[in-house]
Amino acid sequence: MTKGAYETGKYRNHFSRLGISNNDVEAKVQDTWNRLFTNQHPETQIYFETDDNMGYLVDTGNHDVRTEGQSYGMMMAVQMNEQEVFDRIWKWSKVHMYMDEGYHKGYFAWSCQLNGEKNAHGPAPDGEEYFAMALYFASKRWGDREAPFNYAEQATTLLRDCIHKGENNDGSPMWDPDNKLIKFIPEVDFSDPSYHLPHFYQLFAEWADESDRPFWKQAAEASRAYIRSAAHGDTGLSPEYAFYDGTPNHVRGFGDFFSDSYRVICNIGLDYEWFRDAETPTEVNQKVQAFFKDKAVEDYRRYKIDGEPFEEKSLHPIGLLASLAMASLATDGQLSDHYIEKFWETPLRTGDRRYYDNCLYFFSLLSLAGKFKIWR
Repeated sequence: MTKGAYETGKYRNHFSRLGISNNDVEAKVQDTWNRLFTNQHPETQIYFETDDNMGYLVDTGNHDVRTEGQSYGMMMAVQMNEQEVFDRIWKWSKVHMYMDEGYHKGYFAWSCQLNGEKNAHGPAPDGEEYFAMALYFASKRWGDREAPFNYAEQATTLLRDCIHKGENNDGSPMWDPDNKLIKFIPEVDFSDPSYHLPHFYQLFAEWADESDRPFWKQAAEASRAYIRSAAHGDTGLSPEYAFYDGTPNHVRGFGDFFSDSYRVICNIGLDYEWFRDAETPTEVNQKVQAFFKDKAVEDYRRYKIDGEPFEEKSLHPIGLLASLAMASLATDGQLSDHYIEKFWETPLRTGDRRYYDNCLYFFSLLSLAGKFKIWR
């Protein structure tokens, strides 16, 4: 295919490359949803409901609720056509995480306790961008209702705040207004390569405030270039934090290839599946898949971006395997198929660290099954 799903409306089922039947893929997708989002399987469950028609995803390793998980849960729910779950998560997020006053007015507190009490009053931009995209998809798939379920208006307002805060001494924006790159947090002048979602920004350029659409088009172009610049030229590995020129930022030890970094190849894969943009850095995925080809999942580690390993093992090996499989959206050949097959044979993670692994697992499963769709 020379055109992406945005133009063709067709989403590839990559599992069919391995001879896996559509029925088996459908069954695995539904079973995985049930294992994460119902109480039938407490060993893998990460979503929980409250008595007041709300719900939240728990970071089981840190015992908190994060905008990352809430926004991921909403995206999973809209892809699965689970509007009640979507609305429960969005309501919990608006009631407990949204900040309607102060320096961060208009943003969401990135971490809360399970009772809704805020652990921090700062936001994390990866949550906001996923909130906005999930809300737009909800509007397109289900239609808008009364607030806070006027999905499109909520998304547009949020994106307006993300790029215009600070213009009236009212805070800081989440994207640098000059280079159009997303920040790690609004107050700093560096980024996180895994936050870069050019495939989202390309859609924001159609659906956000009309006056902001040129910004989002530029942001998509800037992010594709940034992802390439942040990835090591030989290994393809990206650091968790990086400066605006793409070089690793080692502040607090986040300049290596570790947990956040796994999402970079996922994002490249989905960008390619959706848009087939000539500037999507698919070679990064090829290099990362080659780097890990002879490494056992149980021996995945922290690495310098040049590939030098640390003694420290990966906290989320299943998440990394899922990412290597999702990278295959933008690669082909025997190695690409190897990761898809290995992923298919690997179950969800159990135990305290299961949240992040299983979020990446479900996004990979949806994507490879042709079920991570643009709703419009």
